[in-house]
Order: sequence, then C-alpha cells, then structure tokens
Amino acid sequence: MSLTTLGLELPTDLRWVNIAEMRIGDILIDHAYCEQKAASACISLIVHYPEKTLLVEVLTPIVAEEWGHFQRVLKELRKRNIPLGHQRKDEYVRQLQPFMRHKGDYFDALLDKLLCCALIEARSCERFKLLSEQLADESLRKFYRELMVSEAGHYRTFIELAEAYVPKEQVRQRWKEWLAVEADIMQKLEVRGDRMH
Repeated sequence: MSLTTLGLELPTDLRWVNIAEMRIGDILIDHAYCEQKAASACISLIVHYPEKTLLVEVLTPIVAEEWGHFQRVLKELRKRNIPLGHQRKDEYVRQLQPFMRHKGDYFDALLDKLLCCALIEARSCERFKLLSEQLADESLRKFYRELMVSEAGHYRTFIELAEAYVPKEQVRQRWKEWLAVEADIMQKLEVRGDRMH
C-alpha cells in the first residue's frame, strides 16, 4: 500500500512510528477511539441520508466492522493491562473540519462528508502500514497489517459512494482540494507518538 495508491500527497514523518513504538499504550488508546468514531461517522451518514439506499446498504456493514475493530483494539489493551482511559482531542480531524461545507448545496455537503471520511481512512491506512512494518512486536505488526487492508477498502468505498451521487469530475476536483489541505495540515502538525493521526 503506497501513498500513490492512497492518493495522499505527503507521507507521515518517520519519526512518528519511532515515537509511537515507545508510547504504544497511548497509540492503542487513541486507536480504539478512532475506530469508535469511524463507526459513529458511518451511523451519522446513515441517519442524515436515509433516503440514499446505496449509502445505507454499503455503510451498515462498515459500522459493524469498525465496531469489531474497536473490540479488537480493546483486546490488545487488555493483553497489556492498559485501561481505555478518556478520549483525547484529535487535532488532525479538528483542522480538517473548517474545510467541510456544511451549508449550501445538499450534494456539496454530502460530498465533503464522504471525502473527509475517505481521507481519514486513507491516512489511518498509511499509518497502519508503518506500524505493520516497523514495530518490534510481531503480533502487533500482524494486527496492523490486517487493519491496513480493511482501511484501504473503506477509503475506496467512500470515494465510490461519492461518485455514485456526484459527477465524477466534481468528485475528483474536490478530492484534489481535500488532499492539498490535508498535506498542508500534515506539514504543520506536531509529530506526536501518542496519537494515531
């Protein structure tokens, strides 16, 4: 899984995975909440767009899958006797939010919600790949390899859903804009090993 495959413009700073390995408990806690939020995002889309039959059909199993991932991360925490603890603020997602079009055209808002989800899944996938290749813990490497494959599928699903409701050219243009914004955020964001993003 490469940056080209995911469409991302800027790779994760390699210092991140080194720091993350030293703070693997914090990474697992943050990861657990990321999976929970991914399930919630899909539920929110279903609740807001119940008339979009394809969206409902496609996202319903993803809700279950993301919740399954949450349970798997909890299991990894239990293995290490690490309590879940409180959710931390996700600065990465917070900085993506202002680019989201909430008002105005119905389809613009839908498109941005789907593309923001695609982007978060793509970045998660890229980070899972780093963890799957560079962690010393073999069982965690395998764990993140499996999740990487799943997240890559989700990233494509959100793009394809966008293309089902909005003209492809419009989707591609807006996706380029999202990628540019995300690259700028990644460049300026502090490298922290206690967060998944």
